[in-house]
This record gives sequence, C-alpha cells and structure tokens, in this order.
Amino acid sequence: MNAFARLIATWFYLGLTPKGPGTAGSIGGLAVAWALHAWTGMGALGFGLLALIGLAPAIWASDVTAKATGLKDPQIVVVDEVIGQWATLAGAVRFNWKAWLGALVLFRLFDIFKPPPVRQLERVSGGAGIVLDDAMAGIYAALVLFAAGWFNLY
Repeated sequence: MNAFARLIATWFYLGLTPKGPGTAGSIGGLAVAWALHAWTGMGALGFGLLALIGLAPAIWASDVTAKATGLKDPQIVVVDEVIGQWATLAGAVRFNWKAWLGALVLFRLFDIFKPPPVRQLERVSGGAGIVLDDAMAGIYAALVLFAAGWFNLY
C-alpha cells in the first residue's frame, strides 16, 4: 500500500519536483480541475464537493507517506495542495483565465502565510495536520475569490 499512498500523496509524483513542489502540486490540481470543467462543465459546487470527497484519501495517503519517510510533513506530499486548490475553486463566481490564475495565486499566498487558524491546524497529528491546514487556506482563498468575483474583478 505504500506505493499507492505515495502515488496519491505526491499527486502522481509532482511532489518529487526539485524546486517548488507545493506550487507544482497546486498546478497539478488546477490541471485536473480545468479538465473537469472543460469536459463536464463542473463548477464551483462540484469543486467544493471534490475537495470534501478527496479529504479522506488525502489524509490517509499523507499519513502513510509521512510515516514511511519519518517526517512530520514531507515536502513530497502535495495532495494537500490539490485539496486546497479545489477548495479555492469552490469560491469561483465564473471560470475564465483570471479566475484560474487568481485561484492559484490566492491559495499559494494563504498556504505560505498561514493566517490563523491555518497555522494552528498544522499542529494536528498525522495526515490530518498535513491536509487540514491547506484545506483551511483553500477556504480563505475561496472567500477572497468569491468576493473578487462578486465585485466583477475577474
């Protein structure tokens, strides 16, 4: 099971990117979201549900991978960025290039700066701590993305 957990945790090995694995994971999550939007018309509600459904497998894979590496939050684990990115897209009012770019930038900013309670969620043990802080960062980013869309800023 470690190989399958690693595949999910690294989001199909994007987490092995030598520089900026978190950004690579975010872009990987956006790529899947863009394909789903283009092919199925999936919108904000769908991305919110996708983030919720993805929480359990992301937590499991992150936990298994963290234990296998002996690290609390290994850099190779980027499935948390994918969940956070999908949560961010749940706030999109419309989907155009500005919304996709805004979702990436907003999520990365909240993920890097970690306003409360994002940083506090990192203290949760195991895979839950790895994933939940990014999910919360995604919720913050979704709120800002929604507000920007409400005011027609994209």
